[in-house]
Amino acid sequence: EGSKRWGKRKGGGNGYGNGNGGGGVVVGKKRVMVVIDHSTGAKHAMMWALTHVTNKGDLLTLLHVEVEALVIQGPKLATVLSQVRKLEASVLVLSQTKPSPFPWSSREEFVEECINKADCLTLAVRKQSKGVGGYLVSTRWQKNFWLLA
Repeated sequence: EGSKRWGKRKGGGNGYGNGNGGGGVVVGKKRVMVVIDHSTGAKHAMMWALTHVTNKGDLLTLLHVEVEALVIQGPKLATVLSQVRKLEASVLVLSQTKPSPFPWSSREEFVEECINKADCLTLAVRKQSKGVGGYLVSTRWQKNFWLLA
């Protein structure tokens, strides 16, 4: 069935809060966008989105940006943010990597910028180690919270 947590709500809104803290009836369908590449983390992000965000009838958009090709021109961040606006995504899901030993990696910076600048709810997910299980999820409001699923 999927998740009823992130549905569009009556009275407008984009499925992640309507400003008054109230509940709401889940209606309509939403577009969930997942940024993918050839990594295992991207596959985990896609599976997490399918099992925790989408419902029957929702649209799932997989966005793969080929930065070196001329298929999609421009920097990765600007392209992703542009596609979120153009496709009116309700939720953007990204893969999150383990923290780098370096002060700030370009991948971590990209994920953080997407979380802070996207016009929709943005979730970065990383599968926990096999011994622990679950996922680490980061949003604009909470970093690396553990979700056992």
